[in-house]
Amino acid sequence: MDLKTVLHQVHTDSGARMVPFGGWDMPVQYGGIISEVAAVRKQAGLFDVSHMGRLYIEGKSATNLLDLVLTSPASTLSIGKARYCMICDESAGIIDDTIFYRLAENRYLLIPNAGNREHVINWLQSWIDKDFAGGCFIDDQTLKSSLIAIQGPNSSAILDQICTVENGTTPSSIKGFSWADCILLNHKVMLGRTGYTGEDGFEIVVDSDHAVDVWHSLTNAGATPCGLGARDVLRLEAALPLHGHEISINKTPIEAGLSRFVRKSGTFVGSEVIYDQLDKGTEMRLVGLKVSGRSAPRAEYPILRQGEQIGYITSGSYSPTLDTSIAMGYVLDQYALISEGLKIDIRGKLIEAELVQLPFYSRPRRP
Repeated sequence: MDLKTVLHQVHTDSGARMVPFGGWDMPVQYGGIISEVAAVRKQAGLFDVSHMGRLYIEGKSATNLLDLVLTSPASTLSIGKARYCMICDESAGIIDDTIFYRLAENRYLLIPNAGNREHVINWLQSWIDKDFAGGCFIDDQTLKSSLIAIQGPNSSAILDQICTVENGTTPSSIKGFSWADCILLNHKVMLGRTGYTGEDGFEIVVDSDHAVDVWHSLTNAGATPCGLGARDVLRLEAALPLHGHEISINKTPIEAGLSRFVRKSGTFVGSEVIYDQLDKGTEMRLVGLKVSGRSAPRAEYPILRQGEQIGYITSGSYSPTLDTSIAMGYVLDQYALISEGLKIDIRGKLIEAELVQLPFYSRPRRP
């Protein structure tokens, strides 16, 4: 039976279409994916992302643990900052990707994907038991808190109306990939300037008792409720990877084009394979593809060059922002820069495709 977030009743009362996702019953859309994408790109959209994990890791060995199991170092992260990285196994296969926040000297918040939460907990615990017994522990607060994301160019202006940072400043003063304790409707929340849409925005950790109040205050202030369908299109336009598609236990960060999120020295889980691939390259490479019209490629569709399969699609969709169909996929490395003769098999029909630089969409810079 799928879990339900605290906001489940709010979604159904609003007419959202619900679908199972990562072990949860989640809204896939409200008014429609195209209008929801436009709301995020032009104004502000609101997402219930409470299905994502909230794992607090603390203790005198917390930093050493995370330095070992994450591809980006925790020891160089300042208190008040956040960082994106991957959790890999010994073969450098990606168990999950995550954002982690440094809350204090020996306390962190790690956000795993919904379907991977238990795997990540078990993986971290196995390293605690092996190397750091008694030195740190994991506090899983996923079912006791909620996570709400407001994304889009108007998100900071909306939050500034109804929320203040505990130091007396406004949410718009929080820098990207930073966090702050705030007061929203007299409720204490944690605000991180992070997201998964390619737009400016914030992710709000709030006690579940106050989640409905916070949600309604944000919609009343002008944020448009959005579902997972829009979220998937938005992250694809921004070329952000999705676990189970671009990244998986069978792919390494280097194959996935994520080497910028991997430290280039030191020892960590999977580092031997990663350093070898950085040195010698990989057989496959993740690329961006564009197809004219609305005939969108989907995951697993073959990518062909001059009649021979050279790769496969990992994610694809019609992009309302760019008014064309886009996709990401893996191709053999020697063909990663050659568009000539490139086609995608879309339900038995060979459609011409063009290699394009990622990301497909980049937001305008904030003034």
